Amino acid sequence: MSVTWEISELAGGLRVVTTPVPTAQSASVSVFVGAGSRGESERTKGVAHFLEHMLFKGTPTRPTAIDIAEAIEGAGGVLNAYTAKEMTCYWNHVPYDALGKAIDVLADMFNSSILDPNEIDRERSVVHQEIRRTHDQPGAFVGELLGKAVYGDQQLGWPTAGTEETVSDITQQDFKDWMSAWYGMPNVVVSVAGNTDHATVVGLVEPLFKNAHGSAPPAMPALKESLPAQQVISDSREITQTNLALAIPALSRHDPDRYTFTILNSILGRGMSSRLFKEVRERRGLAYSVGSSVNPHSDIGTLVVSAGVSPENAVEAVRVILLELGKLVQEPVGEAELTKARDYAVGSFRLSLESTMSLGQRAGQSLLTLGEIEPIDEVVEKLQAVTAEDVQRVAARVLVKGQGALALVGPDIDDAAFADILAA
Repeated sequence: MSVTWEISELAGGLRVVTTPVPTAQSASVSVFVGAGSRGESERTKGVAHFLEHMLFKGTPTRPTAIDIAEAIEGAGGVLNAYTAKEMTCYWNHVPYDALGKAIDVLADMFNSSILDPNEIDRERSVVHQEIRRTHDQPGAFVGELLGKAVYGDQQLGWPTAGTEETVSDITQQDFKDWMSAWYGMPNVVVSVAGNTDHATVVGLVEPLFKNAHGSAPPAMPALKESLPAQQVISDSREITQTNLALAIPALSRHDPDRYTFTILNSILGRGMSSRLFKEVRERRGLAYSVGSSVNPHSDIGTLVVSAGVSPENAVEAVRVILLELGKLVQEPVGEAELTKARDYAVGSFRLSLESTMSLGQRAGQSLLTLGEIEPIDEVVEKLQAVTAEDVQRVAARVLVKGQGALALVGPDIDDAAFADILAA
């Protein structure tokens, strides 16, 4: 089945994209805002994420969080949201005959949230608990430390949830100022996928957003691209495993080499037949879990390798990971391995688009961040066209000696020893 979509720009700059799936029993509705933690100031760290929580806390029409939840769950649906570095998304997923209610609820949250000071204080405690939970989960906290290790003291290096101190000081006015700056219609995309059509969706969306303000968003703060002086950051605690994450500055989401980079990542660390899994786990037994991922932003990205290892194996595991990265630069990948990696990347891409939720998320996120939606078949063609020469060229471009940053959570960590490994 081919996937098609239609896009309209409404008065004020709001963009609406629909992905019809006539055979589906569901519809997903996602409201994307080009606002994330990267736009925050030192004082307001965490405001984007805190606001995401607050939009579920009541409107004049639905005065409580329970009223909002029951409106969707009472129709058999689910609702949630997430905040990233450069975007926030509010979404719900409902049976297709509840589409009108699904759009109405999100529009109500988006345009009419009360932001009651008493609710703010109540939810402040919830966000504090979320921050503490991240700290108490070594696998999650190592990712937070890694942001600081690779980006330092700037927005991309700050934790998305902020800190307990900054969250304690965020006020109702901070939320209003944030929405005034970032939640204008030119910075918003509504994406609907499922058993519906474009005209129906536009007819539902347009009257609900007609009074929203049309201010353009400010520019994202510029990035200091050099790595910070402290490229190894650790948190020593008495646990039985060391969680480590290695990051290397890499490609933005706009980079023409992003398709080759996807294949490189598949070769390196996706799946049980990847190089890292075979070498670090299967051949050497250094880790239970090991893998790699790519994290692109508007002007930069990272290649991240994560692993959970026994403490006595941590140094050796980092050495082996770095050796595997070096091989991608030094040796062209063989044709059989390249074919497997291409097939894996194409297959996982196709499988990731099986639901109305995933189709709606891809369309909305692509339109917001890229300004376009790449046809699925074109993406597949570009992935299948990647050659061994392309992989080695991009590896040489990205995997530069001395450009790594490392975070670790575990017992008795010697930062200097790991810094020496990175330098060597």
